[in-house]
Amino acid sequence: MASKLGVATPSSSAMISTKSNSISFSSQLGGQSLNATTAAARFPHSRPRCHVFLITNVAAEQRPIIIGLAADSGCGKSTFMRRLTSVFGGAASPPKGGNPDSNTLISDTTTVICLDDYHSLDRTGRKEKGVTALDPKANNFDLMYEQVKAIKDGKPIEKPIYNHVSGLLDPPETIVPPKIFVIEGLHPMFDARVRELLDFSIYLDISDEVKFAWKIQRDMAERGHSLESIKASISARKPDFDAFIDPQKQYADVVIQVLPTQLIPDDNEGKVLRVRMIMKEGVPHFKPVHLFDEGSTVSWVPCGRKLTCSYPGIKFFYGPDTYYDNEVTVLEMDGQFDKLEELIYVESHLSNISSKFYGEITQQMLKHADYPGPCTAFLSII
Repeated sequence: MASKLGVATPSSSAMISTKSNSISFSSQLGGQSLNATTAAARFPHSRPRCHVFLITNVAAEQRPIIIGLAADSGCGKSTFMRRLTSVFGGAASPPKGGNPDSNTLISDTTTVICLDDYHSLDRTGRKEKGVTALDPKANNFDLMYEQVKAIKDGKPIEKPIYNHVSGLLDPPETIVPPKIFVIEGLHPMFDARVRELLDFSIYLDISDEVKFAWKIQRDMAERGHSLESIKASISARKPDFDAFIDPQKQYADVVIQVLPTQLIPDDNEGKVLRVRMIMKEGVPHFKPVHLFDEGSTVSWVPCGRKLTCSYPGIKFFYGPDTYYDNEVTVLEMDGQFDKLEELIYVESHLSNISSKFYGEITQQMLKHADYPGPCTAFLSII
């Protein structure tokens, strides 16, 4: 079976490889059951990557696939992963019968842990020492490495729990090795030992303007923080973000940037977004998505008879670039769709998306119409 590994359509036929095995699988949409076959094979000792984020029925002797997702606080990591785990198979939910304040999400095939659980200092301790949660001194990277390695080796762990409500460190919870293991948080690519364990890595790069709007929505609505406290927190965290979090994007296989639109001059509302997917070239088992002609540079405004566009319209860009001295391919969308069903017209001009059938991306977009902005969801899906 051909393998095209990358951040692609939510369901497809593909092969995911690790350093010592491979897994082939297929899936169906619309809530139907997943059917999969597994196969083991020997691969060269090149660093592994994965493409389509879906996996089922992995043989017991095969090690979990490890995915790292990095971003600043309040940038949608948890939301991104909650939706992604549903793509892997089954709805994600906290461990049953465990701590109700657990940050862990478990689905039929996937376990997602939040790296906040490896804080070595609780909220009071960080305040006393004058450090933020972004500072490596407030995190236990030795334990993080040991436990991620244990999971990759097929061993259960007793993972600590950081309680976001109380700000305290709660007693640990048992995590057994899943088929796909996702570590999401501030530092998945900070420690070189942990970074080496990753089979695939993603960085959500949210601009300051968008980040501020999202953080207000989350921290005020969900955590009861005041606007003043949120502003103060962002200001206090900025130096540590620049020093310890932002540099991790140079290691990511895919960077998803969310930026203000360029279609509306001096836009202050932030309702229309521009999203860029930066895909590293030369990654084994990974072929970046391309628009029209692979390797070309394309600027495309598809509005017209085949695509309904009200103000400010939609604009796409595709082309090669250099990112942290790496050759990359960039796919960008700016604007929003009036009618999601018309997305199939754009989908017809995309290649290397590994979809099972024509129109699959459009079907998934319609199925998940509540994604945070059409362009964000569109590039996240492909």
